[in-house]
Amino acid sequence: MGVVAVTADHQSAATAPEPAPFAAAPVAAVAAVLAAVLTALSPRYGFHRDELYFLAAGHHPAWGYTDQPPLTPLIARAAATLFGESPAGIRTAATLFAAASVVTVAAIARELRGGRSAQILAALTTATSGFVVGIGHLLSTATFDLLAWLVITLLVLRLLRTGNTRWWLAIGAATGLALENKYLVLLLLAALLPSLAILGPRRVLRAPHLLAGIAIAVTLALPNLIWQATHDWPQLTVAGGISDSDGTENRVLFVPDQLLYLSPLYVPIWIAGWLRLRRDPALRWAQSLWFGYPLLCLLVIGSGGKAYYAIPLLLALLAAGCEPAVQWAHRRLLITAVALTAAVTAVLSLPILPTSAIAIPQGVNPEVAEEVGWPQLTDAVAVAWSKVPAADRPRAVILVQNYGQAGALTHYGPSRHLPGPYSGHMSYADWGPPPDSSNGPVVLVLQRGSKGYGADFTACRQITRVDNGQVVDNEEQHAAVMLCTGTTKPWSALWPELRHYY
Repeated sequence: MGVVAVTADHQSAATAPEPAPFAAAPVAAVAAVLAAVLTALSPRYGFHRDELYFLAAGHHPAWGYTDQPPLTPLIARAAATLFGESPAGIRTAATLFAAASVVTVAAIARELRGGRSAQILAALTTATSGFVVGIGHLLSTATFDLLAWLVITLLVLRLLRTGNTRWWLAIGAATGLALENKYLVLLLLAALLPSLAILGPRRVLRAPHLLAGIAIAVTLALPNLIWQATHDWPQLTVAGGISDSDGTENRVLFVPDQLLYLSPLYVPIWIAGWLRLRRDPALRWAQSLWFGYPLLCLLVIGSGGKAYYAIPLLLALLAAGCEPAVQWAHRRLLITAVALTAAVTAVLSLPILPTSAIAIPQGVNPEVAEEVGWPQLTDAVAVAWSKVPAADRPRAVILVQNYGQAGALTHYGPSRHLPGPYSGHMSYADWGPPPDSSNGPVVLVLQRGSKGYGADFTACRQITRVDNGQVVDNEEQHAAVMLCTGTTKPWSALWPELRHYY
């Protein structure tokens, strides 16, 4: 009798053996160590500009914002309420999401027939990778997005391995929740669904549960979609601006960043995972994953997106490569790779250096410098505010150029007896403008190198410049703080001209 080839589309899910038991204790231990390190270092430096913005947005609850859906601001507000409105307080959420991502990657390794050692290696490589540690330290939209993509990938693998199409319902729910955080999850679906259609198993695409999953996802995402539609889709404007301004740089740096975001030392592991998914007959049911990753990369490069958009599927390839890695590589070599990566990641992604040495990681990770100087910026504005005559202060306004400055003044300003700031940047524009009765002096904060609003304000003079006092060359260092006598037209007429998205 001849041997009959079995295609992925016709292979019975029942032929896929049950995965090995989950290495719960050691994987949980790796996640706990990561959580402990992140918690210990979370109070260092200070808020990131985005964290200050999320805090402010959380106090303006809505179904959407100019540049994002509502989930991350709501998480920031919940974390601040539970754990305190401090860097350590709100970063508790980021720590938990990062730890959960470690566990999820280990679970992906298990689904892909990884044994106990492979699962532990998957947890260790994830917990020491630069991208995971970096977004675990700061609360950002990417922090939850990474976990959501990984969970969806795990659920898709569970669907393919078992053939139980009811998993589409869970996939739909996870996708809908992810859409309330960022729309980028659509890129994941745009990579995986065509991959399934091309390589199979196609039968899962014909299941009625797929339509039910889509309905669940749309229902969960609908509130924000309605908000965006009724506000003329500002998020598309923001995305277009990012692509126009950063698209070329993102395309040039895409491949180097793919290597750096995990670790150059882990490249052989994720290449082994890609090859394994492509060649191993026992993983034929999961072969859409190897095709999905390069397809995702093409989608990201074509749209001018950032390299980290493709990292979740790269982590899935890393998980797939852990089984051959523990079979072929010497244990000492793997331990050395993990240890060296952990050391480099700590320096580049965590606030372990004194602020005077931030220039060392800043060249690779510029976000670390944006955690410094916000109280000093507020102090500089307080100096300018003190120059406003007491009789004019009820009619005076503080106007800043970006949401980081505005978030800093919103958070630190009350302790300096400053009024709430206004800004035309992102969602702060929706929370303005000042009333037209505020026709007095204007304290104006300009970013370094900005040409300012010369035609919009009268008799402006520089009062001071921001100095973070720590020789950190970030975006706000040496920002000019001006004092103007007033505006050239009422705020209601001026505000559309002041609104900007990037």
